[in-house]
Amino acid sequence: MNLTDWLGDHAWAIWLSLAFLLAVAEVVSLDLVLIMLAVGALAGAGVALAVPDLWWLQVLVATGVSVGMLALLRPTLIERVRSMPGYRSSTAKMVGSTGVAVSQIDRSGGEIKVDGQSWSARPYASDLVIDAGSEVEVYEIDGAIAVVYPKHDALP
Repeated sequence: MNLTDWLGDHAWAIWLSLAFLLAVAEVVSLDLVLIMLAVGALAGAGVALAVPDLWWLQVLVATGVSVGMLALLRPTLIERVRSMPGYRSSTAKMVGSTGVAVSQIDRSGGEIKVDGQSWSARPYASDLVIDAGSEVEVYEIDGAIAVVYPKHDALP
């Protein structure tokens, strides 16, 4: 018996391998999407153990469980994570970061580079002009624009 025949007779092994790979990928991504798909694959493995000849039922159950978890459980989990003490979004973590003005920053805008990422920027005071090459600190994030001030200047 070769591997293809064995896998054909033991579809649960394919589902279990898929669930394992998805779970490992979830550890890397941390989006709470792949783990839901992994649980669906585990459900498919369970059906494959119970009724190995009904491949369409395995796919149907795996898909149903995955979609159900994505629709019902994931939003609840995301809300719980975001409401935990100390949680800060990636943009909120930028507040207080140091960067460099790539271009002159004035009331009409400008550009900074923080941690290797380029951001549109504006000064925290509309009459302030920050020269290109100046070191800046992120005061707040306003949508997709970093509100900045010169790092070595005092805030009013």
